Amino acid sequence: QVQLVESGGGLVQAGGSLRLSCETSISIFSIDTMAWYRQAPGKLRELVAAITSYGSTNYTDSVKGRFTISRDNAKNTMYLQMNRLKPEDTGVYYCIADRWGVGAWSSWGPGTQVTVSS
Repeated sequence: QVQLVESGGGLVQAGGSLRLSCETSISIFSIDTMAWYRQAPGKLRELVAAITSYGSTNYTDSVKGRFTISRDNAKNTMYLQMNRLKPEDTGVYYCIADRWGVGAWSSWGPGTQVTVSS
């Protein structure tokens, strides 16, 4: 079972920044895609950003230009740098890791709370 642990959440004022981390229990080279999702109270979980093993990235429109997803292969860790935060960015942020093909699996972290005050 692959374990993911998020950290870096907290309370920040609008316009501020946070950096989330997602550390994996296995070599990140064994993972094809990693992503950040978030879930606001009363809303469905939504994709925020994703990154492949080749370094390709994609973002939901609402965070483009403000958030940056990256991965540090040496530290087996994925990051989400969040700048110019808005109250609507508030929610629980989850990281997910996927392995494709034979023996495919998917694993979620427990989440970290991000609260942006106005």
